[in-house]
Amino acid sequence: MDIIDLRFQGREQVIATAVLRGPDGFTLVDPGPTSCLPALEEGLARLGGTLRDVRRILLTHIHLDHAGATGTILARAPHVRVAVHERGAPHMVDPTKLLASATRLYGNRMDVLWGAFEPVPAAHVQALAGGERLDVAGRPVRVAYTPGHAIHHVAYLDEGEGVAYVGDTCGIRVVRDYTIAATPPPDIDLAAWDRSLTTIEAWNPAALLLTHFGRVAGARAHIAGYRAVLEATAKAVREGLALGESDEARAAAFVAHLRAEARGWLSEREAAALELAAPFDQIWAGLARYWRKQAQ
Repeated sequence: MDIIDLRFQGREQVIATAVLRGPDGFTLVDPGPTSCLPALEEGLARLGGTLRDVRRILLTHIHLDHAGATGTILARAPHVRVAVHERGAPHMVDPTKLLASATRLYGNRMDVLWGAFEPVPAAHVQALAGGERLDVAGRPVRVAYTPGHAIHHVAYLDEGEGVAYVGDTCGIRVVRDYTIAATPPPDIDLAAWDRSLTTIEAWNPAALLLTHFGRVAGARAHIAGYRAVLEATAKAVREGLALGESDEARAAAFVAHLRAEARGWLSEREAAALELAAPFDQIWAGLARYWRKQAQ
């Protein structure tokens, strides 16, 4: 397995695409946004290939930072097949609703952040439910349904190498052991997330591949640490909602605290990359929405 750093917005260690090389070509896990396609192509060239050598794309979920370039890649390499959870598949074929939802978050920054999100021909989509075993790049790969971060999230286990490709299920970590929660709106589900972490633990992988960012050895220890991070972050947002302040003030206080904490562990460059990977205001917004739904 190789990793291509997509150098999102000119920064390193924000979005990773994993490349599995097989006898017939490349498989990409989460090809990233179209805005990063030049970096993806440069990375493939370093591996001795081009987009024409890509045979398959495995999507952990359909958020733009993971899946945005998929349709553009198929326009250039129309033989590629795409695996995605069955609840995400319709939005890859017709991304209208997905793009409307993303636009509510990102507004006029959509194009500079993500670039185009082109539809994927339905005939090229393999819809997954979880529980499948795939033959990927000449190796057996297991699929598990892993909601929590997103209702359409799956993870993949390369049974030969023992690497689990977990998307955002196991959090955001740009360097060392400092990990933050990945909780953007709209469909955070903490109970489902806990079950998903248990599912990945049961695989007993040798390593995890985080889209944000890279390979993590010691999977069991990382998952245990992330459970604690997710619980603590959720608790902080729940307690913040009880304060007698405006939503804007609560969110601003949360973001300021997380920025200060991150800079206690990381360099300024690393902390900036971390916030690009998981905007801190979205961490607040996703959990605030979750807690309000629970109270209804």
